[in-house]
Amino acid sequence: METARAPARREGFRTVLLLCLTDQDPADALPGLDLLPHEIRTSPLSVRLTDTMASRFDAILIDATLDPRRARNACLELREGFETPRLAVVPETMLAAVTVDWGIADLVLPTASPAEVDLRLRLLDGPPPERSGPTAVRAAGVVIDEANFTAKVHERTLDLTYKEFELLHFLAGNPGRVFTREQLLSEVWGTDYFGGTRTVDVHVRRLRAKLGEYEALISTVRGVGYGFARSRDESGEEG
Repeated sequence: METARAPARREGFRTVLLLCLTDQDPADALPGLDLLPHEIRTSPLSVRLTDTMASRFDAILIDATLDPRRARNACLELREGFETPRLAVVPETMLAAVTVDWGIADLVLPTASPAEVDLRLRLLDGPPPERSGPTAVRAAGVVIDEANFTAKVHERTLDLTYKEFELLHFLAGNPGRVFTREQLLSEVWGTDYFGGTRTVDVHVRRLRAKLGEYEALISTVRGVGYGFARSRDESGEEG
């Protein structure tokens, strides 16, 4: 990671840390930032920051333009114990995915003008947002504790692997919706995963086995993919 001790803050100047994908040009994430007199340092989304490292900067930008799921994970890691304000760069098509648990102070579109980017960075000097406590996803008798990475179905704790947990978390967080295998790969495994869609089928089969008598919560929608907590009439399950 590129790092530099931030100089004394002065009006109209900010030191900014941009978290982005390693093979991405930082200027592509937020072009407007490149036109401002800010000192920019970059770091991969996968690098774990310490509070000491983060405190060298006036603001942290998290790039969610190419891999929103990895960006969300980075936001969650920065949610507790970090005082440096965070701002996410989110494309308009992904705005619905941003929730309060991201722990960010604000967000900005990649197409924002330099003036808007500068304004949002200046507004980060205001009081930090209140931190919410750990949240839980509840749907059709499934309860997922995001803080402790545990899942239960009708009070029975499920023994899940990390990917099984992530898959169930995503499906239960979007009850009634149907996702293609490609969408599930992108959301759960990330855009940098090179395996085939068969891995989705394998993990769904394992999840159903662990759900036991509640396996029908995950339905196969013919010609589409998988859905959670859908009625049998809607599901069109294959035999």
